[in-house]
Amino acid sequence: METILLNNKMECPVIGIGTFMLSPKDAENSVREALKMGYSLIDTANAYVNERAVGRGMKESGVKREDIFLSTKLWPSEYENKNAVDETLERLGVEYVDLLYIHQPAGNWLAGYRQLEKAYKEGKAKSIGISNFEGKYIAELETKWEIVPQFIQVEAHPYFTQTELRKTLDKYGIKLMSWYPLGHGDKSLLNEPVFVELAAKYGKTPAQVILRWHTQMGFVVIPGSRNVAHIKDNLDILDFRLSDDEMAEIAKLDKGVRYYNRTDAMLASFAGWRPEFEKA
Repeated sequence: METILLNNKMECPVIGIGTFMLSPKDAENSVREALKMGYSLIDTANAYVNERAVGRGMKESGVKREDIFLSTKLWPSEYENKNAVDETLERLGVEYVDLLYIHQPAGNWLAGYRQLEKAYKEGKAKSIGISNFEGKYIAELETKWEIVPQFIQVEAHPYFTQTELRKTLDKYGIKLMSWYPLGHGDKSLLNEPVFVELAAKYGKTPAQVILRWHTQMGFVVIPGSRNVAHIKDNLDILDFRLSDDEMAEIAKLDKGVRYYNRTDAMLASFAGWRPEFEKA
């Protein structure tokens, strides 16, 4: 497995499995099977309401805890809950996570970030991150953090490469973890001629070529699926490498246009929503 080096000298796999929108049953199955086939990065969140299932899948896989890079996110309703980190660890059935994010710049997000810093100092989170903090939000956090985050998780794909955000990330060695890496069901990205042609050249699918592009951009990518065959295909991207010329051709696709457009009203609603966590 290829890895990237974080600004705290930890290593993280370049590809993992995401569990967004997976039911507990599907998350448990996907995590178990992914780990058994060679994945080592698992991403979940309070808001996905499948953390207990992810924990079960990890145990059922037979893979040692120390060989898994586990990532989760605190939801805004948890930012001021002083027990949020311990409760998250309890749901996952672990003593620490390898990466702990705050999920949205909503509610008292600075209190949430202070929770991350405390967890980092206590060893309950081996690295910390911010999710969906772009523009004015990361600019404000930049003036207030005590510990620089290791990761940011944001929308990124060949149509939207986060050019402006990456200027800030590069200053601090913050790594980017992509969501919507394949265009969120929009077939136009997969059908771009450059990906069709490269797929034929390398004996891969357009999706595999796009995932490889992410890793060569220096992004960590976490495609999610309940389909075991798709999970296996998503991992099969490390035996070829796109040339500099091919990466340059793909760069021409950048439109600076995202699929997901969050509003202030949505942020306010995030702050007021509380996940109904799985019962033990």
